[in-house]
Amino acid sequence: MKKIQLIAFIGLISLMVHCSADNASNENGQVLDSTALKAAYTKSINGQKTSIYFLTNTNNITAAITNFGGRIVGLTVPDKNGQATDIVLGYDSLDHYLNKPEAYFGAIIGRYGNRIAKAQFKLNDTLYQLTANNGPNSLHGGPKGFHNQVWEVVSHQPNQLVLSYLSKDREEGYPGNLLVKVTYTLTNENELRMEYEASTDKTTVVNLTNHAYYNLNGQGENTITNHELTIFASNYSAVDSTLIPVGAPVTVKGTPFDFTLPKLIGKDIGVEHVQIKNGLGYDHNFVLDKQSPDEQVKAAEVYAPNTGITMEVFTTEPAIQFYSGNFLDGSLIGKKNKQYPYRSAFCLETQHYPDAPNQPAFPSTQLAPGKKYQTTTIYKFGIKK
Repeated sequence: MKKIQLIAFIGLISLMVHCSADNASNENGQVLDSTALKAAYTKSINGQKTSIYFLTNTNNITAAITNFGGRIVGLTVPDKNGQATDIVLGYDSLDHYLNKPEAYFGAIIGRYGNRIAKAQFKLNDTLYQLTANNGPNSLHGGPKGFHNQVWEVVSHQPNQLVLSYLSKDREEGYPGNLLVKVTYTLTNENELRMEYEASTDKTTVVNLTNHAYYNLNGQGENTITNHELTIFASNYSAVDSTLIPVGAPVTVKGTPFDFTLPKLIGKDIGVEHVQIKNGLGYDHNFVLDKQSPDEQVKAAEVYAPNTGITMEVFTTEPAIQFYSGNFLDGSLIGKKNKQYPYRSAFCLETQHYPDAPNQPAFPSTQLAPGKKYQTTTIYKFGIKK
């Protein structure tokens, strides 16, 4: 793979120069119409106000985030021709998030990202029963997880948004009052930083992530199988038919899960393999190659030849979930009336392992009173010449 060269986006072409601060535009409709979005997201849910907040940097990158679920609603970056390209899937209004089937577009996920087997776990000899919302399992904190909550806006600056949420004891079955803070920062180095913090008054489990669906060709384009992906992981978690890990992680070598060198997402996605069958494609936990638990490493790298856009993922987390949009089927209509076809987005969710509360050999997700949960993930964007 050729070395990725990040270039500054300042003054790429007059298209971007003529964009106003409130409403960038281009010929293909890949825009964040701030006036319309503000109107569509200014609501009240159970007496709590929602709105949308814009982050910008000096290189014509814009992120739009709502405090309903802490969702990234839009993320526009210039492509290799300087054309503003919205690279995350989502909806044009809050009402669509409330009433359409896909609940997770762009959202903060908690109290526990990914799956917990049989929707239960034991902690300090107490069995905690969760809501089963994915077959027999609990997925992404349950139906009333963090993605479906109104977050408090602690502060908003042109390049930063700080959100907080108090998850009360036994919310969705989890023990302890968990106070969570998530800070989104858009830097002039073209990084979208996500910093997570949490504290509890009772021992609990916590595993936070963000569930943005990306297509570096632009949201609503028909595939991500032509994206080139590298995952810096020598092992992955094999799963059963309900996507719960079975045993210790196994090597990616000699399997369709080997992304240690750049590979098109579509290259092996259709091969005969029990794990491809179980995931209906890729929907697996990759164990990152790290020297120490607290080390921040590059987890993944994605390149879309059509647009030249690159995305690098850095994290302090031990693992990353790669999901290849297997459940998208064209029935969802998103922003700018764009249809979301089969495998038209991918997710790279930094995380601890699925079902860790039930599997003691996995890195622990327990958080005790007096301790702080703290983790950082960075999505960095650029152009490959």
